[in-house]
Amino acid sequence: MSARAWAAFAAVSTLWGIPYMLIKVGVDDGVPPVFLAWVRVVVGAAVLLVFAPRAEVLRAFRSRARWLAVFAAAEIVVPFTLLGFGEQHISSSLTAILIAAAPMFVAVLALRFDVSERIGGRRLVGLVLGLAGVAALVGIDVAGRPDELFGVTAVLGAAFCYAVGPMVLKRHLADLDPRASMAASLVLAAVFLAPAAALDPPAAVPSVAAIAALLGLGLFCTAAALVLYGTLVAEVGAGRALVITYVNPVVAVALGTAVLGERPGPGAAVGLLLILTGSWLSTGGGVPTRRKAGQKAEREGDQGPEQVAVRTVV
Repeated sequence: MSARAWAAFAAVSTLWGIPYMLIKVGVDDGVPPVFLAWVRVVVGAAVLLVFAPRAEVLRAFRSRARWLAVFAAAEIVVPFTLLGFGEQHISSSLTAILIAAAPMFVAVLALRFDVSERIGGRRLVGLVLGLAGVAALVGIDVAGRPDELFGVTAVLGAAFCYAVGPMVLKRHLADLDPRASMAASLVLAAVFLAPAAALDPPAAVPSVAAIAALLGLGLFCTAAALVLYGTLVAEVGAGRALVITYVNPVVAVALGTAVLGERPGPGAAVGLLLILTGSWLSTGGGVPTRRKAGQKAEREGDQGPEQVAVRTVV
């Protein structure tokens, strides 16, 4: 991978390990999940609209409005809301571990939608291992408690959306300026979420900690992370971009334990190991390597700009 891709990978891996703790702080303080998602999106959109080239944002709206709306729904509106509902019932650590199943959903969706990401052999073994990890986690730590099962279902729904989003980005939006495409997506997401947020505002003024959590979600975990994530997908493809989920749970579990005092159960340890192993295998079971300059130039010479931009590094 290029130095740019590695830098984006490191930054996104860290930034997207943080929001689970911040979401938990917000919903535990009484901020409704839809309102939390809306504030997060509005803050992120406001920041990106300042830094994104205005002409590029307008071009994105004019040329890709439909796909921007699909991406906004799949990557932002639905999963951000589902995470809030999920964390009303389960810990931030458990949430992050379940989100690590996203690459396996990419593998399943690729059977129909993306030849470059399709599974076979050990990738199929990885899918089975990952599903076994989810089953172990739910069976041991949740063990049939209805409220926690609801939370798990909501979070797995978010993980599925996180598999759909990058595939849409890779196929239809990856040639756009990441700042412009993400700013446009956040604006659309804010519009989509606004009616529901207006119907369910907080019953009281959020605490200072909750307000700080909302600002952190918007500024760092949304605005900065989405731009970096768009860059990463364009560099390495949807499946390998989701390798960030190998690091996210470690960051999230560490924060949940150190800051929130969470104590993950034995199912979390077993589930995390199986899910991460399964995700690693289902995305190819290897680390992308740097191409030689001559090979890269030769390949890029045979492809159009859009194909080069969305190429998956093998």
